[in-house]
Amino acid sequence: MSYTIKINTVINSKVTDLDFNNIPLGRTFTDHMFVCDYDNGQWVNPEIRPLEMIPTHPAAMALHYGQAIFEGMKATLDEVGTPMLFRPEKNAERLNFSARRMGMPEFPEALFIEGLKQFVSVEQGWIPPQEGSALYLRPFMYADEPFIGMRAATHFKFIIIASPSGPFFNKRIKLFAETKYIRAAHGGTGEAKAAGNYAAAIRPTELAKSKGYDQVLWLDAQNFNTIQEVGTMNIFFKIDGEFLTPKLDGAVLNGITRLSVIDLLRDFGYQVKERDISMSEIIEAEEKGTLEEAFGTGTAVAIAMIQEIGYKDQKIHVSNESPVGQKILDTLNGIRNGKIEDKFNWMVKVEKELA
Repeated sequence: MSYTIKINTVINSKVTDLDFNNIPLGRTFTDHMFVCDYDNGQWVNPEIRPLEMIPTHPAAMALHYGQAIFEGMKATLDEVGTPMLFRPEKNAERLNFSARRMGMPEFPEALFIEGLKQFVSVEQGWIPPQEGSALYLRPFMYADEPFIGMRAATHFKFIIIASPSGPFFNKRIKLFAETKYIRAAHGGTGEAKAAGNYAAAIRPTELAKSKGYDQVLWLDAQNFNTIQEVGTMNIFFKIDGEFLTPKLDGAVLNGITRLSVIDLLRDFGYQVKERDISMSEIIEAEEKGTLEEAFGTGTAVAIAMIQEIGYKDQKIHVSNESPVGQKILDTLNGIRNGKIEDKFNWMVKVEKELA
């Protein structure tokens, strides 16, 4: 199906005011946004227009019942300056997985990708050229129907906004394994990228930071022993030469970077197992000297090297170096900017003439 996207651009861009070597995280936004409405059972009026405030009724159902989901993506530049998207079809698939779980309408995947391409084409001047930097893209959907009552909404908005970003973590990070609060339980919304999942994580994350840690390491809801994921990332451990990552069991986010890292590790010749991983196993590996490295994976962070995990009254030292993690990071950055062959066909070019 072909979609006609209306485009209305600003006269003067704010990009001239941006210092690409000093980008404040999550506070700078580009000139435009992509907007589409769900009305009478269909998505209508796709448009790229100047970024602006959106009038919201106080009874908008997302504010009261939490029907809100989002995605995180990045646009980068290849060696000749062509904007590139990393596996956008996977984000389209996951957005619709989240929509189904949250009782929301699916968004047409072809329109999702076409809207992204045209939006990035319009905003390509905002893409930082430095390695490890990118234009962070935030597609999201929420219920804007004004109604007080417990049912699925009938009117929604789908929007894409963008924010230039530098590298997320410039240092090795420390995790605090949470044993009071939970992120997700079986049968819940843990595998959906639902806004409420992150709201519930804010206070535990602030408590972890007050103890000197960077992120929460989430554990299972029953015994607080089986590892799920990190606050904004999936997680990988290298134990005795083998890589382990928690399996997708409905309580773990199906990360697109996670999926890509599994492919890269196997391509490098490593064995990767997706299975339950207990804190007891990590402690035992540290004691035996077989805990070789660990890193988090996610769109915003790419690869974040883990140095230490706090668990109850213990501090588990992981490693001071992450040679495989660094190789994965360098490979992902190289594929994104076109310096390394994209043999997996992950990258999607944004042709300049689209807009």
